[in-house]
This record gives sequence, structure tokens and C-alpha cells, in this order.
Amino acid sequence: MAGFDLYGAEEKKEVMEVLETGCLFRYNWEHLRDGKWKARELEGLAKNYTGAKHAHMVSSGSTAVTTALSAAGIGFGDEVIVTPFTYIATIEAILWQGALPVFADIDETLCLSAEGIEKVITDKTKGVLLVHMCGAAADMDALMPVIEKHNLTLVEDAGQALGAFHKGKSVGLFGKSGAFSFDFFKITTAGEGGLCITDDNKIYDYMHQVSDHGHDHIGDNRGMEQHPILGTNFRISELNAAVGLAQMRKIETIRNKNRKNKAYLKNLLSEIEGVEFRAKLDEEGDSATFLNFFMKDTKTAQKVMDQFAKDGVGGFNYWFTNMFHFINQWDHIKNLQTPFKMAIHHLGAPQDYNNLDLPKAQEVIGKLISLGIKASWTEEELKTFGAQMVASIKKAIK
Repeated sequence: MAGFDLYGAEEKKEVMEVLETGCLFRYNWEHLRDGKWKARELEGLAKNYTGAKHAHMVSSGSTAVTTALSAAGIGFGDEVIVTPFTYIATIEAILWQGALPVFADIDETLCLSAEGIEKVITDKTKGVLLVHMCGAAADMDALMPVIEKHNLTLVEDAGQALGAFHKGKSVGLFGKSGAFSFDFFKITTAGEGGLCITDDNKIYDYMHQVSDHGHDHIGDNRGMEQHPILGTNFRISELNAAVGLAQMRKIETIRNKNRKNKAYLKNLLSEIEGVEFRAKLDEEGDSATFLNFFMKDTKTAQKVMDQFAKDGVGGFNYWFTNMFHFINQWDHIKNLQTPFKMAIHHLGAPQDYNNLDLPKAQEVIGKLISLGIKASWTEEELKTFGAQMVASIKKAIK
């Protein structure tokens, strides 16, 4: 699944070049850096790979989502439709903007459904923060007409989905702005890092300005730059960017290995009666970081996970009980527990978070099991793991 599976001399070389110059800061200091601009070079690779007009690296996937929301104009009091199945950072980003999360239902794509969005739209709805979960695109053909019909601001959290496309178009480019994660567990990693992309010139200006205290980055004297807007510090360091740069050069190698290994395991699972797979609208656009499959119901999925644990077969995620990825465990979100007062405390939540009606999400995530695909598996390791996986499932459902 993750780029750290393929660490090597390439990452060390890029990091050492930064250390040898002594310039760890991504802006200015031309006299120190000996022509080495790791963040800038990584942004160039990201533009080429995604097809985006603009790319901007930040310090994490979380700050990438926050930057993407800021640049798209999402802020105080804005109601933003979001999924109940995502890493918690998605929800935190909305709240940190002073905006108000509105949870909508999902479908077998593991992403927001058009029906779910329509159901919760009100005259206060400003936007949709669409999460492309587990490495593949949402149903953009169904979602975009709804978003356009209601004139909603679309921001894409593609934290888990670098390398995912829908009909040849990269995720992150369907809305005003998109965000990706380069953390330790993603398809390409910088250790910590995030990426924002857009095709909009003004949105891009907001991205690089808001993530660096409002600096306009014009000229060669940082202390004399203008500050068109307020910002904060979401900058990535040259050290992290150096790792990400080496990793970005490997993304197609990783993706191809993932796809091959995933296809092998999916073929094995397809022979087990009752196993179904995640709905994907563009099989060729899958980044293949996860193999997602459904058992017939929640009880069966839990039995399978228990059997995996008994047999020592690892690498699986059962999101239904995961503390960070599904709303059932988000008591701190439901009860708005913070050490400080947020906008939502003042304005009030748009929904009763303790009594949400999300039946499809409960059904889908309850029966879902996800396997993180490893690009580093040898053929022998893959065959051994596949046989163990199938044997455990068969024992659980016999």
C-alpha cells in the first residue's frame, strides 16, 4: 500500500543533498541551496502526474485539506456536507475553519452518494467536502450533476487517493480545490506532508499564501514580500519534500505493483461464495492501495475478522469499529469536546450528531473488510498470504 515499502538509496540521496546545503527552508536562501529546490521540484512532478495546472506542497494531509477549504472560501458558519466514513482529519478541518459539518449517507463506492447529498441539502448548505476513500474515486458522474444543480462549492479530500483517476481525470480536479496526504501510510510518503492541487489561478494564490502567513512569494527578499491575505504556517520542509520527491518518482511503479497484487488476491476472493466487492466506476483509475470486500452482513464480517486474528493473518482493517475512520466511534465529535470554544459551539450544530440517520453507511461499513495492498510482496509471499486469507475466511463462514 505505502511508499515506505520501497524506501531506498533514492530517498537518502535527496535528503543528503538538502543536508549538504544546510537549507531546510522551502523558500528563498538562494545563496545556500546550490540550486536545490525539493518542494518546488516535487510540485512539478505532482502537476505532471495529476494534470493539474497548479500544485502546492504543505506540511501534512490535514493541513492540505484545511488549505483547500480556505482557498475555496469555506469558513465561518458555512454548512459543509461530508461523509461519516473518513479519517477524522476531514471533520477536524471543517471545524477548524469555523464551518459546520453535515453528515450524509454513502453507498457501495464507500463515498458520498448523490442520494445522500440531496437528502441533507438546505438553503444553508455552502459546499461538499468529498472524500475519495481507500484509493479510488467516488461516483463523479452521479455526484457532479447534484453539486452543479445546487451551485455548491466542491472541495475534494483525496488524502488516500493519489494515483486515482475517474475516466482519465485525477481526483482533486473536479472541484475548486483538492488535497492529498503524503504521510507515512500513503502510496507515496514524505514522512509527513500534504499536496493541494487546482486548475484555478486565484485558488492557487490563496493556497500558497494561506499556508505561509499570507506571503505573496514575489521577489527575492522574504522580509519585503507583500501579504495580500491572512495566513498561517502550513509549510513543508525541504527534508520532507526531499523524501516525497524520491517517492513521487516511484508512484507508477508502486501503483502497478499494487494493481497486480490486488488482482491476484481479488481473484482468490471471487471464488468464495457470498463475497462481494466495492463498487468502482473506473477500474482502470484505481490506485489499488486497498482491496475492499463485503461479507453478507456485519455479524459475518466480525466473525471473519476474529478468525484472521486467531490465525495471525494481518493487514486487514475493520472500519466499523475503527476509532478514527467511522462516525460510530467519534464521541468527541458528537459531543464537540475541545479545550476551547469553536464556531460550532456558538452557532450550534446543524444536526444532532448523536442521532444521525445514516442507514446505508451502517450497513455498508458494517459488512466491509479492507486489506492494505503491499507493493513489496514477493510472489511467494503473495501466494502464501492469499492461501492463508482464503483459509481463514472459509473457516469463519462454514
